[in-house]
Amino acid sequence: MADKVYQGQDQTRRRRFLKWAGVSAFVFLAGCETVVPRGAEPPPVATPTPPPVTSGLPDDQKHHRIALLVPLSGKNAGVGQSLANATTMALLDTQAANIRMTSYDTAKGVTAAAQSAIRDGNKLIIGPLLSDNVVATANIARPAGVPILSFSNDTGAAGNNVYILGHIPAQSITRVVDYAKSKGVNRFAALVPNGVYGQRASSTLLRRVKDVGGTVVSIQTFNRDSKSIEAATKKLADNGDFEAVLLADNGDMAIKAAPYIRKNASATARILGTDLWNTSSNLAGAPSIRGAWFASVSDSLYKQYADKYRARYGRAPFRLSSLGYDSVLLTVKVARNWKVGSPFPINQLTDPGGFIGLDGVFRFKADGVSERALEVQEIRSGSFAVIDPAPKGF
Repeated sequence: MADKVYQGQDQTRRRRFLKWAGVSAFVFLAGCETVVPRGAEPPPVATPTPPPVTSGLPDDQKHHRIALLVPLSGKNAGVGQSLANATTMALLDTQAANIRMTSYDTAKGVTAAAQSAIRDGNKLIIGPLLSDNVVATANIARPAGVPILSFSNDTGAAGNNVYILGHIPAQSITRVVDYAKSKGVNRFAALVPNGVYGQRASSTLLRRVKDVGGTVVSIQTFNRDSKSIEAATKKLADNGDFEAVLLADNGDMAIKAAPYIRKNASATARILGTDLWNTSSNLAGAPSIRGAWFASVSDSLYKQYADKYRARYGRAPFRLSSLGYDSVLLTVKVARNWKVGSPFPINQLTDPGGFIGLDGVFRFKADGVSERALEVQEIRSGSFAVIDPAPKGF
């Protein structure tokens, strides 16, 4: 368990910032020019050793206590540490003098971490990362009336004081289908992996294409191996031609599957992707995927943040770390009207106007799921181009 408390020296400046929290925090990015390559991840680092957990924190009447639950050891330590580093940067950048953040290592037991967080008097939990950890944490936090801002994208874990910050794949599918329809595409197909993700992608595609008046010609599932992918693509066109095909998997699988689509199913259909493609640094160099469209959060602010992160920590951040930064921006904004020691004002999380962060504009719906403004990008020769910018508000 480790505490992070940051004291501002100029109270006037702090009050001015808090008035505009959620927007002015990005001023620090203006001077950055170097762009970190898409999808860059930190090299392997030694597993950090968290400070010892104490039996409780001393009484503090000056700071809002917030718990950060992330894996700081074990196989996910790199992602967890990147999220923790991002929250530190956000606290420093916002000069949040009234917030005390304490880190708890979920890799050593999420139940124990959540119990310690509640026992220590934290009024808000940021994290955890994994969906099953969210459920375990909620079982402890709900009886205590402590809300959760999770980094998960599992909508099944949302609701009843649990809010999901993660990027929801269904939203990116909806966005790219809408854009394709606006460009005259009416007949869709899909190639989806076996499993829960593929099932959800299929359901979203069917529902949205129906809503916009299009037709789904074929949906084929595959295992993540070449033989299965080839067999699935041969079945894609069994029910007729299609104008666009959703390839609902990560960037590496898209590169692997695209040549089979071109060879066995359609040489001309537009390939569509999801927000999972946003973390792939290899897509721009793959000829078979050139011309594909996918929807994701905007990268414009993230690239500048990643440059500053690398300068501070000597390595590139994980793409997911932007959620850590944005969770602090949101908290700082809410903290303007939050009395120290009182319950977190959870009603302010569902502000219909939303919040702005590194990943653009977002807001929480009543069910605890985050709704994000997404852009559509096209893969070109060695680059990505924004062909339909994200809305600037709701």
